[in-house]
Amino acid sequence: MPQIELCEISKSFTVRRKKAAAQVIRALYKVSFTIEEGALIGLIGPNGAGKSTLVKVMSGILTPEGGTCVISGRVPWKQRTAHVAEIGVVFGQRSQLWWDVPPNDSYDLLKDIYAIKTPAFNKRLSELTGAMDIGGLLNTPVRQLSLGQRMRCEIVAALLHSPKILFLDEPTIGLDAVSKLALRDFLKEENKKSGVTMILTTHDMTDVEALCSRVMVIGRGNILYNGNLETLKQTYSSEKPAEVIQIYQNIDEIIANMYREMKI
Repeated sequence: MPQIELCEISKSFTVRRKKAAAQVIRALYKVSFTIEEGALIGLIGPNGAGKSTLVKVMSGILTPEGGTCVISGRVPWKQRTAHVAEIGVVFGQRSQLWWDVPPNDSYDLLKDIYAIKTPAFNKRLSELTGAMDIGGLLNTPVRQLSLGQRMRCEIVAALLHSPKILFLDEPTIGLDAVSKLALRDFLKEENKKSGVTMILTTHDMTDVEALCSRVMVIGRGNILYNGNLETLKQTYSSEKPAEVIQIYQNIDEIIANMYREMKI
């Protein structure tokens, strides 16, 4: 059985504008796919494609209007307490750390929220802080950390309770090259060592190149492609034949070519 199974998931939002009629925005439309345990998947697409909405549905934050979603035998928005105990979520533009206190204080709070026993918590925190090299940051208020430092602390917070699935929504946004490399290395090792299923949304194709062999391209609420990364590049690259295909720094060119060929 797949660990994650979505079938025809749809979600719309009503947007109200001043001096204009309300507009219904279709964020997801009949999205279907399966993901096996231990996979590392890249979810890519332009702004407004539906990536974050899809992550929020799978994490139980949003309830879809139609379709089914079963993750580890549970429906996320119906069995949310049990579901969130086994997932971790990192939003690149959101924080789960308390802004005015050090990361250590937030970690202690998460320990209580997830009912992690003290010996297991201390061992896991030591492993993660060492791997992410944040030992010297644990007692510094979050507001005084750089973006790269804060993101490393966010990753630790999401993994403290040893989740089976980790959703990463643009975790490298705004990071410098050194911080990106360190984060990628850590994620690859955590996936390999602990078997954590990871779903990564990003605009940076180098993140996908470094981490993912399988990608799902989403556009206008639809899954446009679901398969091997190399096949995607060869099919929709403007640079052919395959041996001269370059590693893309941005996904926009591939998406634009897909849109033109699919007439979307």
